[in-house]
Amino acid sequence: MSSRRIQTALLIPVMLFVVACARDSGHADLVLLGGTIVTVQEGGPDGATALAARDGRIVAVGSDEEVRGLVGPDTEVMDLDGALAIPGLIGGHAHYMRVGQSRLELDLTTVANWDAAVTMVEAAVRDAEPGQLILGRGWHQEKWDQRPEPNVDGLPYHRSLSAVSPDNPVILTHASGHATYANARAMELAGIDASSPDPEGGEIVRDPAGNPIGAFRETASALLAPAREGSIAPDPRRVALLAQEEAFSKGITSFHDAGAGWSTVDLWKEMVDEGILKIRIYSMIRASPESLAEHLGDYRVIGYGDDRLTVRAIKVSIDGALGSHGAWLLEPYDDLPSSAGFNTTPLPDVVETARLAMQHDYQFNVHAIGDRGNRETLDIFEEAYAAAGPGDYRWRIEHAQHLDPQDVPRFGEIGVIASMQGVHATSDGPWIEQKLGMRRSEQGAYVWRRLLDSGATIMNGTDAPVEDVDPIASYYSTVSRRMANGGTLFPDQRMTRMEALRSYTINAAFGAFEEDLKGTLEVGKLADVTVLSQDILTIAEELIPETAVVATIVGGEIVYRGGA
Repeated sequence: MSSRRIQTALLIPVMLFVVACARDSGHADLVLLGGTIVTVQEGGPDGATALAARDGRIVAVGSDEEVRGLVGPDTEVMDLDGALAIPGLIGGHAHYMRVGQSRLELDLTTVANWDAAVTMVEAAVRDAEPGQLILGRGWHQEKWDQRPEPNVDGLPYHRSLSAVSPDNPVILTHASGHATYANARAMELAGIDASSPDPEGGEIVRDPAGNPIGAFRETASALLAPAREGSIAPDPRRVALLAQEEAFSKGITSFHDAGAGWSTVDLWKEMVDEGILKIRIYSMIRASPESLAEHLGDYRVIGYGDDRLTVRAIKVSIDGALGSHGAWLLEPYDDLPSSAGFNTTPLPDVVETARLAMQHDYQFNVHAIGDRGNRETLDIFEEAYAAAGPGDYRWRIEHAQHLDPQDVPRFGEIGVIASMQGVHATSDGPWIEQKLGMRRSEQGAYVWRRLLDSGATIMNGTDAPVEDVDPIASYYSTVSRRMANGGTLFPDQRMTRMEALRSYTINAAFGAFEEDLKGTLEVGKLADVTVLSQDILTIAEELIPETAVVATIVGGEIVYRGGA
């Protein structure tokens, strides 16, 4: 299937409605009746209201009258009562274990300012054991209602945090995951002081006298590892099941995990074998070139455990995040002229990883946010494709947030998938101009329409736990570009509603070489279905965020039931 075909959304009306059924006449395991079925299938049936599944696959799509004949004594029948049934939503980029882990840490995503974050930590310290590590995630200095004083580039000094937790180490991760904040005790345990050097690809943020203020950008966050030693890590099985619960509650049936280690893959296999990991995971391995060379041949697997686990991709980060001034830019930041961001993985390592991906037949997916990070990645991909010769590689740039206009058409020309996150645009929108200036922002920030028009394939996600894993929020951002402050971020770059739905279904399936298995509701494909309370293709735009997940279905099994 060509990338051009993947982008195109054609709903071909049919004069005569025909149900598509499996050849045999056995009863279905699950039948959905009385809904609005949107198959996202080019030339698929128009006006379907019912669907049937047997042995984990779709066996019929049609009218209630036609599909009702597949109901037997043991068939589970679900009355959709007018709800919308769409292909199971595919989270195209997120961090599976971190989603589960985030439910066990302080949630700083909604704090109004630094003082509120400190107050939350103070409460946690009262309930903690002496010396226990306090973890939190989700703070973002650009979203606070007031700047802390004193500050360096908007980042507070650690004094107030250290005052409320003098004996317990505190480590708070930035919403992007690309910066960290620590109190004095954590820095002491990590051996960090004014004499500590900045690591390659990162920065210890310092006050004018050279003393660390507690903020660590990009690779510098790894310096805090000694402060984590001795802490009791949560049971990884519990973390995995918490992530599954969160994903199912948001209508996600497949999850593209953006960076797992070998031991995590081993855990997932065990849980699949035990029948407790039911979500479908498409895993990207994150490891050093040396480790990849040693293990890639042993870990490649496609469709393990009834298509629950696939390991055939590698993930590398070439730069950091915009909010932490870590995205690698062609020109310095407008609000930090001393920096153009960071190259977080040395380019020779990225090139070597690309070689290993080709050698072992793995997809290569590179995190690139800044315009220079994207250009360097496109150059590496283009050279690797040319050296390997023609092939169906489908390598991806994860995020592709800020592009130089000259690089936009290269995605379609080279055959590189833009794995983007709609919700990032509206979440970051209020402060993008501050970081990049109006010219760069307007020409290259989240340019979905320009990418589509140039022939690129775009898939969607949330980068959870950077943002909530909720696909509805990202879908709304993709079609509206509406920000929390009421403004609209470059509305000419919006997707249509069907384009946005495809970015969460068939495009994401294509991005994992799984378009023959999922992404549309058609006979023979996996019976993965998301049922929504409203028709997000037709309701008033402002009502889209009110849409609830009625049910999540994986392989014909209802794994989540919610409210309408």
